[in-house]
Amino acid sequence: MTLFIDADACPVKSEAERVATRHGVAMKVVSNGGLRPSQNPLVETVIVPDGPDVADMWIAERAGPGDVVVTGDIPLAARCIENGAQVLKHNGEALTGANIGNVLATRDLMSDLRASNPFMQGGGKGFTKADRSRFLDGLERALRAAKQG
Repeated sequence: MTLFIDADACPVKSEAERVATRHGVAMKVVSNGGLRPSQNPLVETVIVPDGPDVADMWIAERAGPGDVVVTGDIPLAARCIENGAQVLKHNGEALTGANIGNVLATRDLMSDLRASNPFMQGGGKGFTKADRSRFLDGLERALRAAKQG
């Protein structure tokens, strides 16, 4: 069992490390650079070459049944779910085979809307304490479920 963290724009890396350590689960933080490696022996920082979606491809090729992936990248989440991994967004929302189709469709629709209207740009809502709490709860449940396998 491995916990994979898509490090790009992941505000919950330290929280994930604490939960993984408590469960004794190996954690791989994947990025194309710019991260300070953890001193925790359970945490491996994986630096992949620069390029579009290289970190995503690295995770998707390795994540499978019994693994948990934390990412906000919806196409990566879909590939990991297809491979049998559990997936969480950094706000604690579980992405599953039952909801990933709708999430992908919404993502594509919003992307099309933004492309057609140059004034419709925006970053969405901020990351809150409630999001962090939901993430911790969701990760705890996901790791327990992965252990029961």
